[in-house]
Amino acid sequence: MPDKYAITYLSTAQKDLLSILEYIPSDNINAAADLVDEIDDKIGRLARHPRMGVIPKDTVLKSKGYRMLIVGNYLVFYVILKNKIEIRRVLHAKRNYRFLLE
Repeated sequence: MPDKYAITYLSTAQKDLLSILEYIPSDNINAAADLVDEIDDKIGRLARHPRMGVIPKDTVLKSKGYRMLIVGNYLVFYVILKNKIEIRRVLHAKRNYRFLLE
């Protein structure tokens, strides 16, 4: 197992983060930036602790190797691929996310 994993974001995950910034009202842009920073910080920890995210209960997601981090009201879906972590989606926990990941 490598000492440190590379972290990559799929374009869909990058768009998810931009959507979070756009969703929060412009009069509270600091809160949006703080939330994205918190998500990014927790994702950064995966470089040394790739298995810190929980395995989803959903059998399809589990069979595809997904793990997820919980950050406030958001879920970060990722997979571990050899020596890298691939961030696939960052979604609000209330969304029906299974169809987005299939």
